Amino acid sequence: MLIALVLFPMIAAAVCAFIGKNTKLRNAAAILAAAVEFALAILIASKPDLTFSLPGVAGCGLMLETDGFRRVYLVVIAFLWLMTMLFSPEYFAHYKHTTRYFFFNLLTLGATMGVFLAGDLFTALVFFEIMSFTSYTWVLQEETPGAIRAANTYLAIAVIGGLAALMGIYLLQHIFGTTEISALAMQSENRKALYAAGGCVLVGFGAKAGMFPLHIWLPKAHPAAPAPASALLSGLLTKSGIFGVLVLSCRLFADDPAWGRLILILGVITMLLGAVLALLSVDLKRTLACSSVSQIGFILTGIGTMVLLGHENALAARGTLLHMVNHSLFKLVLFTCAGVVVMNLHRLNLNEIRGFGRKKPLLAAVFLIGALGIGGFPGLSGYVSKTLLHEGIVELAEHGGAAVRAVEWLFLVSGGMTVAYMTKLFSALFIEKNADNERQAAFEAKKHYMAPLSAAALVLSAAVIPALGLLPHLTMDRIADAGTDFFRAGELEHSVHYFAWSNLRGGLISIVIGFTLYFGLVRTLLMKKENGRKVYVDRLPAWLDLEELVYRPLLIKLLPAVLSAAASLFGENKLTAFAAKAVFRGAQGVTRAVFDEEVFTAPAAKAVFRGVQGVTRAVFDEEVFTAPAAKTVFRGTEIASHAFSDLTDGLVYIIRRLFFRERDYTPLDGMKATLPYRAGRLIDRAAIRRGREKPGERSHAVRSYQKARSLRGTMRGITGSLSFALLMLVLAISIVFIYLMLIR
Repeated sequence: MLIALVLFPMIAAAVCAFIGKNTKLRNAAAILAAAVEFALAILIASKPDLTFSLPGVAGCGLMLETDGFRRVYLVVIAFLWLMTMLFSPEYFAHYKHTTRYFFFNLLTLGATMGVFLAGDLFTALVFFEIMSFTSYTWVLQEETPGAIRAANTYLAIAVIGGLAALMGIYLLQHIFGTTEISALAMQSENRKALYAAGGCVLVGFGAKAGMFPLHIWLPKAHPAAPAPASALLSGLLTKSGIFGVLVLSCRLFADDPAWGRLILILGVITMLLGAVLALLSVDLKRTLACSSVSQIGFILTGIGTMVLLGHENALAARGTLLHMVNHSLFKLVLFTCAGVVVMNLHRLNLNEIRGFGRKKPLLAAVFLIGALGIGGFPGLSGYVSKTLLHEGIVELAEHGGAAVRAVEWLFLVSGGMTVAYMTKLFSALFIEKNADNERQAAFEAKKHYMAPLSAAALVLSAAVIPALGLLPHLTMDRIADAGTDFFRAGELEHSVHYFAWSNLRGGLISIVIGFTLYFGLVRTLLMKKENGRKVYVDRLPAWLDLEELVYRPLLIKLLPAVLSAAASLFGENKLTAFAAKAVFRGAQGVTRAVFDEEVFTAPAAKAVFRGVQGVTRAVFDEEVFTAPAAKTVFRGTEIASHAFSDLTDGLVYIIRRLFFRERDYTPLDGMKATLPYRAGRLIDRAAIRRGREKPGERSHAVRSYQKARSLRGTMRGITGSLSFALLMLVLAISIVFIYLMLIR
């Protein structure tokens, strides 16, 4: 049954692709698939723990399992997917390549289910990589220059993170002999290797979560992706990264203070940085994307606090799980509302969409629920999770001193900034008027701004938030109880009184800070007057972009330059020149004799170094030195030189020499015996019977043969490329295993 959660959406994706030309049928099939997946998730969630294994896959096998935490998130995933699928038909009504979107959307659903069901890290990584590549097409959907650039950033971070995670998982396999999540524990004496492995896995999953400093894809991917995809990217795919961080923190480093401090520091930086970026943004979806970075920081702060508290981590663990669920729900509501704005206006700048929501009470109510929920207002689910997180930090502060007190205030200030930027968005959309009076009149006159199916998706999504928040003991406490085993949470000493003054105080402090920032900062420094009216301005300098400032120069300019400089030492003639000059600096004439015999004319020196010259040329110019024995001896040196000059070309060179032999195509003399030629002749004869002139050299027969020959050549090229890719993969894995075997 577990494998059905993974495979069913993938099969449905193929069906949607097959019937893609019939738009209505395809949309109905996609919605039906999401609904069936939701029902299946509820069915599995109602059953006790289940396991499924498929041995032999990639030599390691696949392992799926459920527990309380996974059952909760299976339902959350399926619910978010169903709501976004209900909203998608109207949103994509005027888009191109919509079949492609639905196809990859359902593939991603299956892969995401696989990540959360994974019983070992290898299975998690397999589905994690599938999810990364299928969701890449979401960011690329509109195919604008901005979307292409954002998609490239998303893919680069995914690939770098995936490779880092793969190395870490291999290290864990070497240390423990298994990657089963239930078997991981900090029992190795080689702590350096353990930290190295954990660090690699943290980079891989932290990048997907949006953790600083690998958060750079989030503020760019969300504005570029369609709104339903943004809701899933923010609400669920980031949580797949958090899942990996939880595996490390709740299993491998559950009692390690150093690891807890690391996660806490990264969480606080991510939380604060995301809130600042969201506060400065003047783009609707970018603001929500930066908000996601900040909320991921809240979750990471909870994880760090949970690790540091050890067996007394009940409050922090429960708050972490509940804020994961809450953030998924908040971003479903907020990005769907943003989608309503986008599909009506095709704009995102706050100054251009300002006033769109006036006289649209349904949209305003739904957006307000999401905004108040993420702001932590009492009565909504966000207040419950933030209260638990805050109380966990307060509990840690009793043992941690001034540093943890500072973390508490940064937590409250970040919560205040959340209130400030959500107030800015709500005010811009639903309270203020547009600077253009005609545009504002058109906004207010627009009554039919979304279809009933889209409205139903918004209302159902928003209704969950107050339903959870108003009855926390009946709803949210039960959700938190389900995750205690996975989180290894301690027992609660007493029931939490969420609406007691001691708990309300923290939330109210953040709310007061938020409104102070809004009126004291947003309405003054982040706005300016133009033509007698205030407009929003982006105060963030364009150059202050971590991707453009650090990552792209590092990966595209500095790293290639360093590697090229290193490789140039091993390039043809350059290595020999460098070595000769270093060794024979005092004998310039001798060096020239090696590289240019016409300069150094002393016959005696020529006689002495003739052998050296011949060997050197044998390595780099085999046509000069023709002795077969010398060629055999120095063949390895020649290949090594090519490999160091350009690693990729060198590896391909080696493989071509060792494994691949190209075959000639079918000779022209045998053309008449081929099937394409005979089929073309039938067409020629039919043309002759109809009275047409007899075909010449460019007859259908000849053209058919040439097309088939070209296709055959292309397919052989593709086959060769795929063979090279597989061989390169085998070579890379072999290098990794050799590396692991050398570790002590």
